[in-house]
Amino acid sequence: MPAYAYSGRVLVLVVVHGVMAVAAPALVRWLGRPALYLVALAPLAALCWALAHTRKMNSGGAVAESYTWVPRIGLDIDLRMATLSWLMVVLVGGIGALVLVYSVRYFPPDQTGLGRYAGVFVAFAGAMFGLVVSDNLLLLYVFWELTTVFSYLLIAQDPTKRANRAAATQALLVTTLGGLAMLAGFVILGEGAGTYRFSEIAARQPDARHLTAALVLVLLGALSKSAIFPFSFWLPSAMAAPTPVSAYLHAAAMVKAGIFLIALFGPTVGGDPPWRPLLLVTGIVTMLLGGWAALRQHDIKLLLAYGTVSQLGLLTAVFGGSTANAALAGAALLLAHALFKSTLFLVVGIIDVSTGTRDMRALSGLRETTPALAAVAALAAASMAGLPPFAGFVGKEAAFAAFLHGSASDLVVLAALVIGSTLTVAYTIRFLWGAFATKPGRPPTPVRAPARDWLVGPAILAVAGLGVGAAAKPLDGVLAPYADMFPASGPAYHLAVWHGLTGPLGLSVLVLVVGAVVGPRLAADRLRLPFDGGTVYVRVMAWLDRGAVELTGATQRGSLPSYLGVILLVLVFGLGGILAGSAPWPDRGRAWDTSLQAVVGAGIVVAAVAAVRALRRLTAMILVGVSGYGVAVLFILHGAPDLALTQFLVETATIAMIVLVLRRLPAKFSERPIRTSRVGRILLGIAVGAVAAGMTFVAVGGREATPVSVAFPDLAVSFGGGKNVVNVILVDIRAWDTMGEISVLVVAATGVASLIYRRTAALRRRGGGAVTIQSPGWLRAGAGGQSVILEVVTRLVFHTIVLFSIFLLFSGHNAPGGGFAGGLVAGLALAVRYLAGGQAELAAAAPVDAGAVLGAGLFVAVGTGVLAMFAGAQVLQTAIVDVHLPVLGDIHLVTSLFFDIGVYLVIVGLMLDVLRSLGAEIDRQGLTS
Repeated sequence: MPAYAYSGRVLVLVVVHGVMAVAAPALVRWLGRPALYLVALAPLAALCWALAHTRKMNSGGAVAESYTWVPRIGLDIDLRMATLSWLMVVLVGGIGALVLVYSVRYFPPDQTGLGRYAGVFVAFAGAMFGLVVSDNLLLLYVFWELTTVFSYLLIAQDPTKRANRAAATQALLVTTLGGLAMLAGFVILGEGAGTYRFSEIAARQPDARHLTAALVLVLLGALSKSAIFPFSFWLPSAMAAPTPVSAYLHAAAMVKAGIFLIALFGPTVGGDPPWRPLLLVTGIVTMLLGGWAALRQHDIKLLLAYGTVSQLGLLTAVFGGSTANAALAGAALLLAHALFKSTLFLVVGIIDVSTGTRDMRALSGLRETTPALAAVAALAAASMAGLPPFAGFVGKEAAFAAFLHGSASDLVVLAALVIGSTLTVAYTIRFLWGAFATKPGRPPTPVRAPARDWLVGPAILAVAGLGVGAAAKPLDGVLAPYADMFPASGPAYHLAVWHGLTGPLGLSVLVLVVGAVVGPRLAADRLRLPFDGGTVYVRVMAWLDRGAVELTGATQRGSLPSYLGVILLVLVFGLGGILAGSAPWPDRGRAWDTSLQAVVGAGIVVAAVAAVRALRRLTAMILVGVSGYGVAVLFILHGAPDLALTQFLVETATIAMIVLVLRRLPAKFSERPIRTSRVGRILLGIAVGAVAAGMTFVAVGGREATPVSVAFPDLAVSFGGGKNVVNVILVDIRAWDTMGEISVLVVAATGVASLIYRRTAALRRRGGGAVTIQSPGWLRAGAGGQSVILEVVTRLVFHTIVLFSIFLLFSGHNAPGGGFAGGLVAGLALAVRYLAGGQAELAAAAPVDAGAVLGAGLFVAVGTGVLAMFAGAQVLQTAIVDVHLPVLGDIHLVTSLFFDIGVYLVIVGLMLDVLRSLGAEIDRQGLTS
């Protein structure tokens, strides 16, 4: 049983990266390029922390921490570093620090966006660190997507270059789609196991019912992230990024995330059917195609990019072996590849900056003019080719040994590994020759000698590749705990530079000889495939764009009836199919409780049918309102006076608002639609009504659990201090819902007013003048010819209606009413005042700005919740105050009354805003027509 150490420092390191990412732009503005030395301290701290736990990793121990975050969905901050995570932390931290140091010389002093680069780079390093130490699958996905976002920003470092933007978008799309598939796999695994902590899932063994689907989904995420076939095309395109980004993301960090996930899941699911075949096939195909493509590149950076694709395929196939020997070989190759490939990318960056080109046809004589750089490149290339005693040789020989003593399929894999390694030797020679050799008949390329400190990072990594190879036995002791998690297959293998004259050694020699002899002859432009992944991606995106245009043109024609018809047809066929199929219909039902309900229901039906057949707009609107009033009567008959009151008021307010619009529309509907369309719409309406009624009947009749509303009457008194259950629900039990609703109302009112007033302002600018409305006297008719009698009566009853609205506001906690109903009553009073005297009458009745009323209402409602929080209670929690006053007697006060006042003000402000915005436009049209 492995030992665990709870240090509390893992999360601190994640936070350190985040703090440094925020501070990096300011540091760069303050110190310039040398600020990158300070930024490099964050990944360096991760490296030192991991190295300090090397002895624990050597004994099979682990470092683990756990913090509660979102327990309801199983998302906790579970962090754990074991052998595999330790290896990745060493690479992510060590290479990240060296690349930042290298960047000090790579970018010129006047480089724009250097602070942004430093901040995003260290943020990416922190996300990678969090990814490899995550023990919670959901947390791992969070860091996974963070690396995707940060890599997008790093690839598109120079947003003025179209190639950078296109490459970043391509990488973002591919890896994000794979990440979403991976998330689905994680959910299947987590829900099946009852936990998202991977260490517990591995200990329990995943649920086998949906394991195949889950593993395929997880592999989609891993393969897309590591540019494995068929997703290999995005990595070469990403070489548009600055070379330090390529050295870190595309050699040591981001592309290793998928390999890490494969290696992490290997001990648990490596023996399940889809895992091994998928990894072996995709890995081998990627290795061979990537090595083949590398041989025909003239850009030395692209050569390394395709070589990286090939090496990632090799790693995928080796880890796909799912045996102890293969796991050991994969871990060794993972370390070796990160060291030599990041070194070579950094070397290419120096060549590019020093000579101004990466084209091997234009490079000549760099071996003589830059001997130190050539030596560093030769050390890294020797490891990539697999020369002893470098780390690449140790890992590749271990890979040959892992498949040498297996089944017939293992021998096929071994043959593919030999061919792929031969291609690796071939393109390694091509790289050295193209970058540093003196070409016949070509003068030496002018070069600005790189500063010595610029070579520090690449030199350290190149020497590390040699040192890791020489220290193969100690490395075997560190990596062995991870390999021991896999089943053994054949004799146990241990990392070493010399095992004697063995089969793997013979294969290594064969690879070197054949690659050195045949490789230069294979490097010809005729080695072309009929198509590549990049071409497929471009064509697929073009098809998607064209398809989107055609679909939009076919469906988005600006016809509201068409849009509504499609939505309702989906409702009818979708939910109707459920009703006709598997819906649990109740055994019996009750049509009505009293015959009066049947009468009211019949009236609603008659009004609805008459509204459909009406030819005049106003008649149809009134009939629709009658249907709404009928529903309110049903509420009363069912013993819900509060709902009935609200329904009455909403219907009345709706009619008043629509009447404002109908004043500027023709009195009758147009002759269209034709009879056939009208019949179709009537049938569709009947079908929608039948489906809605059926779903309601099934939902209500199929209830099995006890409704939550059963406890609401008692909670209304004990928790909310009121007897009106509906109002207490709105302002106490579900106050957050009400808060969201009034916020939406404020936004909607602001949007309506903005649209109307913007159009009015545009018309004024176009017409060169403004419309003014003179205020009439108290008994004078308005400018629109309003009735004097209506105006007088309205003024007489206006204040009474407003007082009644305030009464509803204060009585709503114990009787029908509340802020919503009271606000509607006050708004209707304003609407009648406007209809009687126009804008001037409305201004006299409410001489306040509608936006100020809306804002005040939202402020009061939010302030109620904030005050409760400051008082030590939950947000929006109600306090009940009972006091006895000498004159007034017993006073029962609940603090939710102030929340209700906020609702009241929002509704009044909404009505006032709509009246002024719609009314102003209607008055303008009336006066100018």
